[in-house]
Amino acid sequence: MSALLTIDARGHRCPVPTLRLRKALAEAPAAGRAVLLATDPMARIDAPYLMRELGGYVVDIVEADGVLTITVERPAAPTG
Repeated sequence: MSALLTIDARGHRCPVPTLRLRKALAEAPAAGRAVLLATDPMARIDAPYLMRELGGYVVDIVEADGVLTITVERPAAPTG
């Protein structure tokens, strides 16, 4: 991901934010960061589980004005 990928799932309830994140990451190059914008508090729990499943991690979770900004990262695949 050369540019920061942003997934806007504000206004959607579980499991939509995580499903949108999963889909966006599946369509993006293997390594890099993405930002999920969500208003459902469950995204704070679901995103870390998803990232562990995908071999990545949550870099940061910030909440402001009822919106969660969840930054995630997937490492590059091992090369041998």
